[in-house]
Amino acid sequence: METLPMVTQAAYRDEYKIHLVFHDGVEATVDFSGWLEGPIFEPVRNLDFFQRFFVEAGTIAWPNGADIAPETLYERAKATAAA
Repeated sequence: METLPMVTQAAYRDEYKIHLVFHDGVEATVDFSGWLEGPIFEPVRNLDFFQRFFVEAGTIAWPNGADIAPETLYERAKATAAA
C-alpha cells in the first residue's frame, strides 16, 4: 500500500503560490490559483485570506475549512519540480 503524501512544511511565496515540502523530500513552489473555484474558495481568492493558510493533516488548509487534497498537491509539486 502506498503512503499518502504529507505536506510537512509550507511557506508563502507570492500571489497564490506556496512552497511545499513533503515527507519524502519532494518540494516545489505550487501555484494554487487554478484550484480557487467554487463557494468554499471564495474567501481564499482574497490574497490576505489566502496567506492565512496552515498545514493540517498533511495538506494545506484555510480557516474557513477549505483545503486541497494532499495527493493533488503532491502530483503538482512533482510535475513542477521536474519542469
